[in-house]
Amino acid sequence: MVLWWIGNAILLIVILPVVIALLNRVLAAVERIRAASDDILSGGVALVGQLDGVPEALAQTDQTVTDIAVGATRYAGSVAKLLG
Repeated sequence: MVLWWIGNAILLIVILPVVIALLNRVLAAVERIRAASDDILSGGVALVGQLDGVPEALAQTDQTVTDIAVGATRYAGSVAKLLG
């Protein structure tokens, strides 16, 4: 019975504070992760507000690429006539 009480005392004096300290470190890390994820979410929401003009910009880019392709094809045809 005395050994049982010694074991309980060791548990309360040594093991329990170690477990509480480790738990405290884990919870602090979880809180930092939560704060970082909240920052990421707010940044993502702010970024979505900046994407309103993207479809129009892509349409203009597609038209520019088409115009360049047509010009490059005409140029390549002229060069082929000169070299051929």
